Amino acid sequence: MRGPVALDGVVVAELGARIGAGVCGSLLAQLGATVIVPEWPGAREGKYRHRAQLLAGKMSVLLHPDDVADADILRQLVARSDVLILSSDLDPAQRPGAWQGSAPRIECDVTAFGQGGPMAGKPFSDAQIQALSGIADTTGMPDGPPVPIRLPIVEYMTGAYAAAACLAGLRVRKQGGGGQAIDMALYDCAFSAMATFLPRLLDGSGSVVGRLGNRHAMASPWNVYRAIDGWVLVCAASDVQWHRICTVVGRPELAEDPRYLRVSDRVTRCDEVDAILQEWVTCGTMEHCVKILGGAGIPCGPVAKVDGCPREANLDHRGMIRRVSDPSGRGALFVPASPLRMSVTPGRSAERIATPDQDRSAVTKLVESAPSVPAMKRGVVGAKLPLQGLRALEIGHYTTAPLAARHLASLGADVIKIEPREGEAVRGWPPIKDGTGYFFTYTNAGKRSLVLDLERPHEVEILKNLVGRSDVLIENLKPGALAKRGCSSEQLARINPRLIYCAVSGFGADTIYPGRPAFDTVIQAMSGFMDLTRAGDVPVKAGISVADVMGAEIAVVSILAALEARDRTGLGQFIDLSMQDVCAWLSATLWKGEQAASMSIAVPARDGFVLVEADGMADKHMLPAGLTRERARGMTRAALAAALSEAGCRAAPILSAAEMLQAQQTCARRLVVHARDATGQVWPLLASSLRLQGTPPMLHRPMGTLGSDGPEILTELAGKAAQ
Repeated sequence: MRGPVALDGVVVAELGARIGAGVCGSLLAQLGATVIVPEWPGAREGKYRHRAQLLAGKMSVLLHPDDVADADILRQLVARSDVLILSSDLDPAQRPGAWQGSAPRIECDVTAFGQGGPMAGKPFSDAQIQALSGIADTTGMPDGPPVPIRLPIVEYMTGAYAAAACLAGLRVRKQGGGGQAIDMALYDCAFSAMATFLPRLLDGSGSVVGRLGNRHAMASPWNVYRAIDGWVLVCAASDVQWHRICTVVGRPELAEDPRYLRVSDRVTRCDEVDAILQEWVTCGTMEHCVKILGGAGIPCGPVAKVDGCPREANLDHRGMIRRVSDPSGRGALFVPASPLRMSVTPGRSAERIATPDQDRSAVTKLVESAPSVPAMKRGVVGAKLPLQGLRALEIGHYTTAPLAARHLASLGADVIKIEPREGEAVRGWPPIKDGTGYFFTYTNAGKRSLVLDLERPHEVEILKNLVGRSDVLIENLKPGALAKRGCSSEQLARINPRLIYCAVSGFGADTIYPGRPAFDTVIQAMSGFMDLTRAGDVPVKAGISVADVMGAEIAVVSILAALEARDRTGLGQFIDLSMQDVCAWLSATLWKGEQAASMSIAVPARDGFVLVEADGMADKHMLPAGLTRERARGMTRAALAAALSEAGCRAAPILSAAEMLQAQQTCARRLVVHARDATGQVWPLLASSLRLQGTPPMLHRPMGTLGSDGPEILTELAGKAAQ
């Protein structure tokens, strides 16, 4: 018997053909919504290219555009849907509001560039957005060309953000604020994912941001190394870890060698350091190397192979790989389970893949019997933000929990960031202004800072008191860290049964790798992501922090869904999010049985590279339109991209992060805004990707100084205790 769901009774009409529209619908379906996909004869592109993965768990009705009865089914479906998901740049007839009197309450339009700016309406692909956003330019080897990520990573990021926006919109509607349009742009979401590259551009220093391959700008050894049977990723960020590596490889004298004494020395001599470690890894298997290095406390992991699906023991342990019958008769297909691990209303994994038109009778019955949803009310005056009046606590570091909590703050929640006495480590990441880093400031915008030393029992009691008066707790500590301090999910639930406790970690709380460090790069390796993205034959990580960003997005989706479930049941719940689960889930479009995406390559031009995406480019010397590689090298990026586009290829100049920051579309969408902190200093902040038109997310003040809000918070706490 199936358990309770967060979106019971919610009907979604997923018309949009974009992969992002399909991802949005899939997440809503996992949360219990009835998602209906009207299919069209001959549809083969976009999400239909990956039909088995992106239509799993949904209902299908095949509609012929010239059939009067089918047109009536579509009209009734739209009229009775709570959420309508569109892709108006691929199908202009799907523009928001096109159904006029039968408009649904929530219209979410997933497009390449959104509904504003000079690029609005251009139906660019995921790969083209990678090119224009800087994602392609920051992925690949330092001495090689940019590497487009084969996976539709921007579509998945946008689809997850779209699902969060739909949940926020449904919450506003339930509170009496009416429905609204949501303007989701791949370009905006790609820009947001570039956050780690932006500080050195925003501080005005003129720094150059480029490709690092699998290396780290501030640590070494940090790379992939070839073992007997595959690749091993090793990440050593400290001198202590380097000393342990020297012992493991049988070269203990190198720990005191002045050439490699400090982190900065090893970064300078990273080629030599890599050679030392590669010599040792060469002689062992992946399993042997990881066992020895991991046993010494070195962050590491195998680059998991994708053979039909990602092959990794923890994914099997958590049940992330499922077999579902293929409606085409080819046998069973691998599909991912839901990454939404929620204790009360867990995400539902797909149990079937519908054949086209399989659900016609059920859909017809639903649209004929369900009451019509009233026309969408726009511009409701005084509508509250979705999370206004709620309090969220964040015990986060680096990216995942802080980014998720920033989105909660932008949706109206009062977010209290709990920091140790020395402050979160990211506060000191350069570049710095007035003692605080740019990255920290905009990642934590809109929050209040409270210092608590959780090694002190008295201050743990303060945390518990806050938990009793809060709605959400999100953290990305090592699993079990809070439990050791008397703050397990069970203990906190006894204090506050309505608490939504979201724990984000690399491998999940339920894992075969307890205590294993989980940097973003390690997760990219152990989820299969790196096996699918290669520079030549070398697996390469994405330049952007895919695991961190997607982990944060899925955390926001889970929290909003848990709040919806709490409104129905009165109960909170524990959310166990694994970034490995999330990265494996987003790689599913390249699992066995799915049609591969078009070939995307970076072609050298006179002033950089152009991304070209086309089928059948087997000839390494010839390009479409009869262009030779030699001739392309003499053309500017703009001229080459134009020639390829005229020949019917999807093409775009590959822009650097600096060029993207100055692009007209970036400026028109106001993706960077400026705000003053309490001292009057002006800081650049990043706009929210959640473009709810009726209740736009608030751009809060920059993050304040360490502990600056503590007295106010503790006074509030004391006042409530006295009531």
